[in-house]
Amino acid sequence: MEKYDVVILGGGNAGMGVTVATRAAGLSVAMIEARDLGGTCPNRGCTPKKVLVAAAHALDEIERAGRHEIKVDRPRLDWRALIEREKEIIRDIPSRLSGLMAKRGVDVVSGQASFIGSNAIRVDGRELEARNIVIATGSKPRPLSIPGAEHLTTSDDVLSDSVLPRAVVFIGGGVIAFELGHVYARAGVDVTILEALPQLLAGFDEDAVAQLRGESERLGISIHTMAWVKRIDETDGRLRVSFVKDGVECLVDADRVVNCAGRVANVEGLDLGAGVIVHREGRIEIDDHLRSRSNPDVYVCGDAVWNSPQLSPIATYEGGIVGRNIVDGPKHRPDYSHIPASLYSIPAVASVGLTEAKARERGLHVKIHVNDMQGWLSARTYAEAVAWSKIIVEETTDRIVGAHLVGHAGEELIHIFALAMKHGIPARALSEMVYGFPTFSADIRNMM
Repeated sequence: MEKYDVVILGGGNAGMGVTVATRAAGLSVAMIEARDLGGTCPNRGCTPKKVLVAAAHALDEIERAGRHEIKVDRPRLDWRALIEREKEIIRDIPSRLSGLMAKRGVDVVSGQASFIGSNAIRVDGRELEARNIVIATGSKPRPLSIPGAEHLTTSDDVLSDSVLPRAVVFIGGGVIAFELGHVYARAGVDVTILEALPQLLAGFDEDAVAQLRGESERLGISIHTMAWVKRIDETDGRLRVSFVKDGVECLVDADRVVNCAGRVANVEGLDLGAGVIVHREGRIEIDDHLRSRSNPDVYVCGDAVWNSPQLSPIATYEGGIVGRNIVDGPKHRPDYSHIPASLYSIPAVASVGLTEAKARERGLHVKIHVNDMQGWLSARTYAEAVAWSKIIVEETTDRIVGAHLVGHAGEELIHIFALAMKHGIPARALSEMVYGFPTFSADIRNMM
């Protein structure tokens, strides 16, 4: 039995976040990774996806060139070359992270881990024992139990598919569907999004989502809510999706059908029972310090945490908290209230804090500042298709409790609102600040 102070299951953002405090404290650390170091985000998620989004941004700029009195021919996207560019950009990420872990003094072990005791792990015939074990194994697409589910692909497949399809159906109206849907639509693909719930993009402000939906439909994306997928059939080399909407069975044909029905913790195969880890359907019961309630020597962070947002910065943040709790004892708790999130559609949707519905649900007395900024000089200068904001301010304290932006460089401006929320900067102070002009940031003064 090889002995360590800490064994981390998973070599993604969360697991690497754990190594900072633990190695600084001189603890011996082993990291077990079944695939590539870096996990989903840099290898199969955020980073490669952003390469495609950047190309879609360029196509959007070309589409709007005429508004700037620039005459351009119709662009032609070489999809195969774009996928090759994406793979080239991410190719050396695992090796670079391997070098970082070596420099940090972390022993990296390749293989699939499973518990063989409350403080012991087996991986490819080796047995490792540790004072603390961290589950940072990330997430995987939620399986769909519908006839024809074997025809489904995932976002991983989209990021590797060198053939541009003519038509794509996304099952689920979440972040991945809209981000990849906008890329496909701007590449000339027929896109359909089917969402079983009445609300798209759960967790985002409803009015912000309405702005994005309008622009998505303008691009030609067909969006259906309360749409229940019944089956997927292969017909004449294509896929036919049968779904029910308003009691009527509908059909849509596509070359690809992508499972975007959410992600679940990737803990299958860990044998949590052998680790004395209580869980229900893969959801590990944890306390406020991210510890297993049944085995306090085990911590959970990143997408393996079932009740926190599945975002790579949050994975790193939670990993840092777990690392400090291992070193200092269970003293640190995560606070998600001021962490921004962005959906990289075109235009992007950015959000931090409470939605209007959540603020009212909590009984807060708030002012809601809503702005359609398309007529503002900055938006007209850049010929923005959508420029919109909603800032939620608590009346009694002048604290910003929520900010939601669509377009208008919102994915960058949202960090100013997050900073104000974290450090208690009142709305009046943001309005009175002198900003560089002309910039999108200068419009913050008028948003409230």
